[in-house]
Amino acid sequence: MEVYARPFGPLEDALQLSEAGKTLLPLVRSVYKISQLNFFVNGRRVTVVNPNPEWGTKLGCGEGGCGACTVVLQTAGPDQRVKHIAVNACLFPLVGVDGKSVLTIEGLGTVDHPHPLQERIAMMHGSQCGFCTPGIVMSLYALIRNSYRDGKFHLTSSDVELQGHLDGNLCRCTGYKPILEAARTFIVEDLQGTIQHACGSVKSGSGSCGRPGGCCRDEPRSSSRQLSGEDSSATSPATRDTSIDTQSKKSTSDGFLPYEPATELIFPPSLWKYRQEAICYGDERKIWFRPTSLQQLLELKSQWVSAKIVGGASETQIEVRFKKIDYQVSIYVSDIPELNIYNPPKSDEEIEALTELRIPGNLSLSIVEELCSTLYAKLGARGLALEALRKQLRYFAGRQIRNVASLAGNLATASPISDSAPALLAAGAKLIVQSLTQKPSELPLSSFFLKYRTTALAADGVITHIIIPLPAPGTSEIVKAYKQAKRKDDDIAIVTAGFRVRLDSKGFVEDATFAYGGMAPTTVLAKKAQQVVLGKKWAEKNVLEEALDSLLEDFDLSYGVPGGMAHYRKVLTLSMFFRFWNEVVAKLKLGSVEPGLIQEIHREISSGSRDHFTLTGTKVVGKDIPHLSALKHCTGEAEYVEDMPKQHRELFGVLVLSTMAHAEILDIDWTPAMEMPGVVGYLDKDSVSRDRNNWGPIRIDEPLFADGTVHSYGQTIGMVYAETALQARAAADKVRISYKRLPAILTIEDAIRANSFFEHGKELRKGAAVDGPLDEIFAGCAHVFEGETKLGGQEHFYLETNAALAIPHTEDGSMEVYSSSQNLAENQIFVAQVLGVPMSRVNMRVRRIGGAYGGKESRSTPIACYVAIAARKERRPIRIMLNRDEDMATSGQRHPMKCKWKVGTDAEGRIICLDADVYNNAGYSLDMSGAVMDRACTHIDNCYHIPHAWIRGWVCKTNTVTNTAFRGFGGPQGMYFTESYMNAIAEGLNINIDELRLRNLYKVGQFTPFLQEITSDFHIETMLEQLTTTSNYEQRKAAIKDFNIRNQYKKRGICKIPTKFGLSFATALHLNQAAAYVRIYEDGSVLLHHGGTEMGQGLYTKMCQVAAEELGVSIDTIFNKDSQTDQIANPSPTAASSGTDLNGMAVKNACEQINARLAPYREKYGADAPMSTIAHAAYRDRVNLAANGFWKMPKVGFQWGNYKDPLPMYYYWTQGVAITEVELDLLTGDHTVLRTDIMMDVGRSINPALDYGQIEGAFVQGQGLFSMEETLWTRNGDMFTKGPGTYKIPGFSDIPQVFNVSMLRNDSDGNPISWKQLRSIQSSKGIGEPPLFLGSTVFFALREAVKAAREMNMATEPLSLNAPATAEKLRLAVGDDIVRRAAVAPKEGESDFFVRIED
Repeated sequence: MEVYARPFGPLEDALQLSEAGKTLLPLVRSVYKISQLNFFVNGRRVTVVNPNPEWGTKLGCGEGGCGACTVVLQTAGPDQRVKHIAVNACLFPLVGVDGKSVLTIEGLGTVDHPHPLQERIAMMHGSQCGFCTPGIVMSLYALIRNSYRDGKFHLTSSDVELQGHLDGNLCRCTGYKPILEAARTFIVEDLQGTIQHACGSVKSGSGSCGRPGGCCRDEPRSSSRQLSGEDSSATSPATRDTSIDTQSKKSTSDGFLPYEPATELIFPPSLWKYRQEAICYGDERKIWFRPTSLQQLLELKSQWVSAKIVGGASETQIEVRFKKIDYQVSIYVSDIPELNIYNPPKSDEEIEALTELRIPGNLSLSIVEELCSTLYAKLGARGLALEALRKQLRYFAGRQIRNVASLAGNLATASPISDSAPALLAAGAKLIVQSLTQKPSELPLSSFFLKYRTTALAADGVITHIIIPLPAPGTSEIVKAYKQAKRKDDDIAIVTAGFRVRLDSKGFVEDATFAYGGMAPTTVLAKKAQQVVLGKKWAEKNVLEEALDSLLEDFDLSYGVPGGMAHYRKVLTLSMFFRFWNEVVAKLKLGSVEPGLIQEIHREISSGSRDHFTLTGTKVVGKDIPHLSALKHCTGEAEYVEDMPKQHRELFGVLVLSTMAHAEILDIDWTPAMEMPGVVGYLDKDSVSRDRNNWGPIRIDEPLFADGTVHSYGQTIGMVYAETALQARAAADKVRISYKRLPAILTIEDAIRANSFFEHGKELRKGAAVDGPLDEIFAGCAHVFEGETKLGGQEHFYLETNAALAIPHTEDGSMEVYSSSQNLAENQIFVAQVLGVPMSRVNMRVRRIGGAYGGKESRSTPIACYVAIAARKERRPIRIMLNRDEDMATSGQRHPMKCKWKVGTDAEGRIICLDADVYNNAGYSLDMSGAVMDRACTHIDNCYHIPHAWIRGWVCKTNTVTNTAFRGFGGPQGMYFTESYMNAIAEGLNINIDELRLRNLYKVGQFTPFLQEITSDFHIETMLEQLTTTSNYEQRKAAIKDFNIRNQYKKRGICKIPTKFGLSFATALHLNQAAAYVRIYEDGSVLLHHGGTEMGQGLYTKMCQVAAEELGVSIDTIFNKDSQTDQIANPSPTAASSGTDLNGMAVKNACEQINARLAPYREKYGADAPMSTIAHAAYRDRVNLAANGFWKMPKVGFQWGNYKDPLPMYYYWTQGVAITEVELDLLTGDHTVLRTDIMMDVGRSINPALDYGQIEGAFVQGQGLFSMEETLWTRNGDMFTKGPGTYKIPGFSDIPQVFNVSMLRNDSDGNPISWKQLRSIQSSKGIGEPPLFLGSTVFFALREAVKAAREMNMATEPLSLNAPATAEKLRLAVGDDIVRRAAVAPKEGESDFFVRIED
């Protein structure tokens, strides 16, 4: 037993110090006599006495949006079955674990003894950076444990992918495909039927221990090995009859560990005897109660009416953490039986007799979803209201939140965008409310919502039940519900709707309810529309038209309405009703309806292929070796900065950030913060000398601490540090800052108007442009096209936010700093600067990073500086880890960009000349924005020859967060502009876009706009040809054309795009170098250091493969220790897709030196002698067994302004082609990616499995950039999208339904391609960034679908569609009558609610 006690006095003493405590003290003394929590963690009993009321269980994103913090609760159900509930530890209240068993990733298995699920995900390459992996494993684990019923695992591929069990988990690295494949094969190959094992005697308690197939108290079961439900093998490898015999079986036929149920953690036997008791704990600031009966709850509410009722805390924790609402009293109600137990009807007769469904108020949404599904299946049309509610709940939040959230909680929050409220309101639902002084009474939901976030519920009232009436048999009543969000799964709604209509026998409307969310401050009824249809014949078109007109009157949104998207929201209002009207017509057979009109976008189970191959002639490189840390990721043993054990006397820091975009700081009052418990001190501009307060990766222009003026929302003003993270956060909130607001520049257009630019001045000139403007060349062109193309920014959304730990060594003034950084050298430079010590006194270290994508190349530097300054000041270690919202507000994004282009062609569309001005939004400091612009300008040709070009870059200075490096570093933006003007040419000349691309492709010997020659390594035409054939591209194009003719409300599009991405640090020539240090010990083991950092891309794994291959040893012999600057001096950042190229060659060089020294010993002992023998002999002969390797990239060295004979900018190009097919719902703007085929030229891959993962992950990240991820600001310059609740990256259900990836092997004649001329490590190519742009094929395929829709709708105005192609932009681009009818014109001086800073 582990017992944790509070450091201060008894509970009663603390309660005496607050008004709430004094008021409730008599109740506490009489009822709440227990102030401790008893629970189990991974089988170990834990007791916590009067815990800190601010404690949670674990913090991830802090809002339940990423799933990284997922744990599993084991609970004993009333049916004596053990339930496994996946929950968000960042939200779930600590009081809720009392009497339960908590399972974390560490409880499932270890690297030495992993759970088979952990092993399978690791070995099937389902983990890259690994930070999200534990949460995904735990979600799958809960699904698997819950699926065991009646001696079988009732699981299918559909359960894993389509039923929302993983919709609360995000992964930014893998592209999800290998995770799904690992899960499916585990189900098919391991969980194939009854598994029976004795688990030993359970000496106390009663009921099953919860082991699937293994408890001695379970009833005997059949030994059938059938998988229940649908046949999963349809989309998975063929199943095998695998016996699960723990005595004899050690692995499956694929080499995986078998699933052995007897090894599962049991439900602790003592918990079967657990009896709930009322609990209270807290202090003078906050009190928690856990009543065990409805009566106790009512008594509490009567005595303290403002007490916050908490179930899953999914809304409460958001209010506490982000809205800074302080609840003195919180009541946890999820353990009250009267509120969460439902006894369903058991017989068909009972079901038929139902006239209403009474749902307990705190029954979890997952159970309500299942209940509605079960009853609808039996009630049929009478249960349509239940099916409507189920559908809404399926897409409400993530599974972890649905497992603990409730209908009562959802309704009581009175959210104007509630998913459930419109469906319930349409169904005519009623609430049962009760208080201590009021008996249970019915309250119609139609009168429940009074105004924004305000209800008719009495202050001391409690919602005990929700009643959904059911129509009588034979009633012609249809109930439907709809929701539109930015992402299908786990997203808040833009607009929700619930509709109900009842018709008489002749089809006339007897009753109608049309409820909407997202159209007013509350969920509301469309009263005019309801009234206009009453008594009329539903199926008549004029009734539809009158209803649509009335809806426009009901919801006449202004252009600047809070929440923005006024036009789109009005369009959705009409579109949802239009779909409902037709569904009713179809359902009741009142007329004929096109199926595509009433069917929403549907996703099938995903599938796909990788053309696996193995290099010949090598022993280690070229092999599919799993990421060397993958098992550690899957077992929770991988250590990130924040996981490092707490240091002696360690402090925790929290940043104090600007809440203004541009303002003069008038005063800062630190006193309230310094008076908070546990606070030790703070930092601000006075903590460092003025000459050391500025930093920057290229130009030293960014203050560490704001000095007099803030230039962006989220700029750092100071840092508070305290004994604990909770104390530091509470203190940071108390700092009082007064400002004088100054005018702010937010957008690119704002900057252009204000002439607000950073000094840049770089341009590319080619052909006639070298001598001046291109006017004469344009005059000679057959056709000239001009346009403006924009692309929004993108948040990195790495799962591990920026973190650092500084450990001072007072003896010699040195400092060790652990930093989640891609760029240890830059961190070291500025830490040394702020400390005033030589760089040799600062050792920067990092073992692994939980994702980075460029976001931790420069933006990690100030984080390291802050903790270093504080550690020096206090002579104590100090740690910091940013919250998700802090990280997004401070770390920068991919640069929003705009390009004004002019292109001239000949009569057949061949490009003759290009004139372009490219703008990026840099933010308030330069950071790497100039270098990003350089790469954008050098990729604006993509794969096409342009004889004459003049390209100018403009770096805009604005009052937004400083934007920074992001995977692709400007290249994707440049190529997006290219494909935009290519589309303009094709459409202007009515030329097939694929033919136009072929006409303009580079030929060997031609030159880029920066005068680099295209060599024989250019394989784009070959890949276009091969992928066109293998993907059946031409046949599918024809099929799509036919589909679009036959479907009025769904359109498909397909797109084929090539890419070439330059590899090197471009003009930062000094960064194109690397060093490595290889040491062989006497026993033959090898220690490896190099300058690269591991952030999920598998660099450490590849470097170990290179070293093993060169030294002729097994990879197990190599130990790649963490990256640190006292081992490798001046390391280049791990960026620009060059980590393997640079560090791999340095490792090779070091190994070659050692091999030369060991050559005599290999000759003496033989080529097959073990390294232990050779190393021992060499050591005894005093041979140096250590070597420093070094490599600098040859031939590169481009100089801007040299238009005659510049050196190459890039070492080589990584190239690829992708083909993507999409389907678009014209009524909502929703889409699905039906299929993607990718072929990449990666040279001779060092590790194909890792490279496949990089290709798939980069593509999905690019898919997000071009089709989903939208960054928004408010008019005041506050970033709006700074968390998973408002910023949506692709999830499991967004990836291509068919996802095929291949690598170039042969030329078009079938001859193997050799890449020896590359002079890269093992003739491989960098792959981290190049595939990302291929995600734009989703955008351009969607554009084709929109074009088909506009052609059908006879829209004549030019199509303007900029990325990202969100559902809003797509729907409004369709150009149909609904879009025109719902148009919203701004009034004089009226602006949109949101700002898009690419504008």
